[in-house]
Amino acid sequence: MAALQAYFDPSHQLVRDSVQRFVEREILPHIDEWEEAEAFPRELYLKAGAAGILGIGYPERYGGSHEGDVFAKVAASEAMMRCGSGGLVAGLGSLDIGVPPLLKWGQAPLRERVVPQVLAGEKIMALAVTEPSGGSDVANLKTRAVRLGDRYRVTGSKTFITSGVRADYYTVAVRTGGEGFGGISLLLIEKGTPGFTVGRKLKKMGWWASDTAELFFDDCEVPLENLIGAEHGGFACIMANFQSERLALAIMANMTAELALEESLRWAREREAFGKPIGKFQVLKHRLAEMATQLEVSREFTYRQAAKMAVGQSVIREISMAKNFATDTADRLTHDAVQILGGMGYMRESLVERLYRDSRILSIGGGSREIMNEIIAKQMGL
Repeated sequence: MAALQAYFDPSHQLVRDSVQRFVEREILPHIDEWEEAEAFPRELYLKAGAAGILGIGYPERYGGSHEGDVFAKVAASEAMMRCGSGGLVAGLGSLDIGVPPLLKWGQAPLRERVVPQVLAGEKIMALAVTEPSGGSDVANLKTRAVRLGDRYRVTGSKTFITSGVRADYYTVAVRTGGEGFGGISLLLIEKGTPGFTVGRKLKKMGWWASDTAELFFDDCEVPLENLIGAEHGGFACIMANFQSERLALAIMANMTAELALEESLRWAREREAFGKPIGKFQVLKHRLAEMATQLEVSREFTYRQAAKMAVGQSVIREISMAKNFATDTADRLTHDAVQILGGMGYMRESLVERLYRDSRILSIGGGSREIMNEIIAKQMGL
């Protein structure tokens, strides 16, 4: 594809091939079983760490590779999505929303202790922002952290936290000051800290293979050195983190759409009706052509924003557009794929059935579709 030639160099292709081999060897033989079990083995983190996958995009000093290389990360993410399970990709990749704030703004001793373990797959990291009282309204979160000498005492709760059950480290948004965005901070909270408990594993429509949990803080005392960034400066850290998360979700959405299109094309060539492959009927040919067009436009627009991010440009408006366009595309193509496969598309043994379920979260996570439109409108001066 022209897009691949324009954005990816030979080193990126090596990354893609390496991750694809890992997926074929370590994930695809087991993914249906793991989906039904709603979990995958913790050992997979160690395997992904040993293969260098978890460290892609991070500094070598912590065990990473391709530091700051946006398209190395994109290539790895696209290859990982070929496992066909958004839940597994989200769970295995939860470090990518938990680690960056610590890496950018955490104190050196904390970074040196935590990040290498996470990139090696020895420990698991999650981000905890969403609360029962609201998800997208980050500026009004309720979890309170009161400073008492050399510690913070944290009280509150979080919900819908990816890797919430099994994580060892949590980057947690808390309120250290007054109301609004100016009173928010980030703390690293470790599992096992007195007063911190993990609630039930939540049952979900899709992303079955990822664990999603509630977290509770009841006078949980956290050392002052676990503060990430400046006190009361956490909102800016969260917003900066959202840009890369939204790119990742757009990539995931485009790959969900691509897998749905591939399955549709395969079925159209193999399935016969009235004496010929169903792909020979004009109505289906045209639908597949439209699906391919929508995907190509979405993917190219997403790559363009990744290229801008790679050279340090601000894409607040454009990445919000890309996320909305990509998730809309994934919704349309997974819907069409189920329709094209008919009864088989409704069966749990069909990949498109899983893609259809998994697609639904993509326009909600990382900032809902409606919030993306608010951001876009604000950037337009409205």
